[in-house]
Amino acid sequence: MNSKGIAICITSAKGGVGKTITTLNLAGLYETLEKKVLIIDFDLASGGIATSLNVNVNKSIYNFIDDYNNNRYKDFKDYITKYDNYIDVLASPKDPRQANKIDAKYVELVIDKAVYNYDIVLIDTSHILNDINISVMDLVDKLIFLVTNDPLDLKNMRSILTILKDINYNNYKIVLNESIYPFRKYFSLYDIKNIINSNVDYVISKDFYIKNIDSIIMDGKIITLDDKMPILFSRDYTSLMQLISDMYNEGVEA
Repeated sequence: MNSKGIAICITSAKGGVGKTITTLNLAGLYETLEKKVLIIDFDLASGGIATSLNVNVNKSIYNFIDDYNNNRYKDFKDYITKYDNYIDVLASPKDPRQANKIDAKYVELVIDKAVYNYDIVLIDTSHILNDINISVMDLVDKLIFLVTNDPLDLKNMRSILTILKDINYNNYKIVLNESIYPFRKYFSLYDIKNIINSNVDYVISKDFYIKNIDSIIMDGKIITLDDKMPILFSRDYTSLMQLISDMYNEGVEA
């Protein structure tokens, strides 16, 4: 592709809210629109994208940066792992010691190479506001914050949103993921909006809870690529399709 793609970061205020699964599901939906997608796993110390997809990684983000620094770099595609005809992966390092050697100053280089090779770049991160993740948030076109119906998560989300407002971030959307804890309903949607002092832009309902999610992950599958999804999860399928369309259109307009 010749035009610049859209970079979208999926993040949160707390771990265990479904970032990786959501990232994969969004990738699957973009594939249904025939968009070429790269998933970058910037959860450097404990990323799970490659493991979830059962792909064999030969080179990771660390190899790309190391080769670039030592004049061995030739082509960005040399560091990409293929999942299918539309979805590729730039994996996190297998060795945590390599993750510690990756400096935030290289984030821009990685994202810049990615957006000129793909229509959509989805970036999975940890919830920790370290230099790497802050750099990612600064450089992407759009941010998706996942939040759950959990008191600690909501309090953390409120704090982060306060910071974002102070630094004039306005390129984010908030997604309430009710499917991660379907049997916990501490607060109503009205309560959640008041707690975080912000609107909730999209909701993944408790109906999207999938009992056999572990077996799906073990098989390396993406739920949204299942032909039955639009029928079995029609409401959430519509919500997620609206989300990816908005992310793409707003990213292009920006």
